[in-house]
Amino acid sequence: MAQDIILSTTGLTKEFKGFRAVNGVTLEVVRGTIHALIGPNGAGKTTCFNLLTKFLSPTAGAIHYKGRDISRLQPADVARLGLVRSFQISAVFPHLTVMENVRIALQRRKHGDSFDFWRAEKVLRRLDAEALDLVDQVGLSAFSGHQAVELSYGRKRALEIATTLALDPEMLLLDEPMAGMGHEDVERTASLIRRVGKDRTILMVEHNLSVVASLSDRITVLARGQVLAEGDYATVSKDPRVIEAYIGAGHG
Repeated sequence: MAQDIILSTTGLTKEFKGFRAVNGVTLEVVRGTIHALIGPNGAGKTTCFNLLTKFLSPTAGAIHYKGRDISRLQPADVARLGLVRSFQISAVFPHLTVMENVRIALQRRKHGDSFDFWRAEKVLRRLDAEALDLVDQVGLSAFSGHQAVELSYGRKRALEIATTLALDPEMLLLDEPMAGMGHEDVERTASLIRRVGKDRTILMVEHNLSVVASLSDRITVLARGQVLAEGDYATVSKDPRVIEAYIGAGHG
């Protein structure tokens, strides 16, 4: 049976004043999987991710999402199609509670740019059940009444995922979700990503290779702007080209 490809690129290229940061990348992400994009520093991961999430426009090549060419669309346009970049698009207000933050995200999905601040409290309360469910999904039920500013770094990330889930994405793009976290928060966030990925597709850029190994169904390794290797972790971690790329860049 042919694989169901939800996101793909063909010959994706990005030049900056003659320098090719991304050079002819062809990528296929299978629906319902967790796919990691990794590589040493300077590999082009961030540029590639910004192209996929439409924060940059490609110099050449094409990006298709669910069979539709999205190469020239804006970030808000692709978000409405169900392709959402977490930790960038999510709206987290530090002095609102966890519950209030998620409810605002729900208002955004239901009413576009109108957050309905002027509406009566009883009208907004209609969103509470859905908001509470999302708060529970990310493990923050015990903190629903806490202001976001009071949360640990890892729990703030969990809240950001909740506000992103409120937009009802079909595919999540996570940009270094474990960056800056301690061990406990890494484990908690990895478990959350695994749960969220059960009924969604996830593409993530991540430096923590132990997290990549435990979470990813498939891994694409970039080096010097090109695809160096692809496969599951057991395959790519033994690839001599991948080992050389990491060691050569100072990553053991």
